[in-house]
Amino acid sequence: MTHPQEVPPGVLLPRLADELRKEPAIHAPDWAVFVRTGCHTERAPSQRDWWYLRSASVLRKLQVRGPLGVSRMAAEYGGRKDNGSAPYHACSGSRSVAQEILQQLEKAGLVSTVRLRGRALSGKGQSLLARVSQGAFRDLVAQDPALKKYL
Repeated sequence: MTHPQEVPPGVLLPRLADELRKEPAIHAPDWAVFVRTGCHTERAPSQRDWWYLRSASVLRKLQVRGPLGVSRMAAEYGGRKDNGSAPYHACSGSRSVAQEILQQLEKAGLVSTVRLRGRALSGKGQSLLARVSQGAFRDLVAQDPALKKYL
């Protein structure tokens, strides 16, 4: 099986977002059109499907980094805050976005709660990631036959 870390995120995440669109429990809330993704950003995301891409990214991060809580997940999506003439400083991402996505993934059965450690991928989430990464890697092999030895 192909591990999700073996597939570049630029190839894996759009495919995973397409799979998550089919899940009825995962949908962008009404406020997702207006929300900033952190205090370091000035505007809301310009992509229409950013919610599904962020959900796919959260699934991948849970696979790679293990159980994570809401605050740690928000810190993963943070950035540098522009303080005007003062130096830049690190800033966390939006915890409400992280919490809403984790709750939706948990409702879909892709994520489960681990006591005192946060949330981790469930068996259903692991199989979804494995299936999508396998298909993405097969497409990469079709483009570059030198990767065939890794199948």
